[in-house]
Amino acid sequence: MGTTIQFQRPDGQTASGYLAEPANPVNAPGIVVIQEWWGVNEQIRSVADRLAQAGYRALVPDLYRGQLTLEAEEAHHLMSGLNFGDAASQDIRGAVLHLKQGGGHVSPKVGITGFCMGGALTLLSLCGTPEADAGVVWYGCPPLEYIDATKIKTPLLGHWATQDEFFPIATVDALEAKLHEAGVSFEFHRYMAHHAFANETAVGPGRIAATQFDPVWAQRAWDRTFGFLGKCLG
Repeated sequence: MGTTIQFQRPDGQTASGYLAEPANPVNAPGIVVIQEWWGVNEQIRSVADRLAQAGYRALVPDLYRGQLTLEAEEAHHLMSGLNFGDAASQDIRGAVLHLKQGGGHVSPKVGITGFCMGGALTLLSLCGTPEADAGVVWYGCPPLEYIDATKIKTPLLGHWATQDEFFPIATVDALEAKLHEAGVSFEFHRYMAHHAFANETAVGPGRIAATQFDPVWAQRAWDRTFGFLGKCLG
């Protein structure tokens, strides 16, 4: 459904990404989808396709510049080598600006969503992308000292797993307190699930032990997400 495109970062450099367009892209709302630590693989492209089928222009910026992996050790290496500040302020903000101002169709409103590493980057991006209109975080959070919550001006939806071994639920409690103090409009949901509960590939013997797809909770979270995006982006 989607195609690989080039877009401009705020610093003038060129980045690439996977763009999935809806059946009617004219004035369709947009959403930037941020990858997990695996890279822009088939699973994250399928998320963009799902959003496109629901009427959104979905762009996945390629933060790893074409690299991807199936191995957790290599994924950790790729993630560790990523400049999170540059990715948030340049690649992700550039993707938002492309959907709003780029060639071809233009989206009047654009949100940001991400999973795991992408969830953490969603929070970082919202602190430095005043052009964004909404954010949806899926089980990922950066160290709290990197979040300037006073700069988050968009509504925020968060999906968290109570049995998450990568992002302990106590961190989410502390994040909530920080957002409350800054007056951020947010809505968090906790699910009796493990990390990556919305990733349909987190099944079987090949998955990381601490991850587990849960189709029931995943559907509930997606229902909430589409309701939230419809309200914020139109």
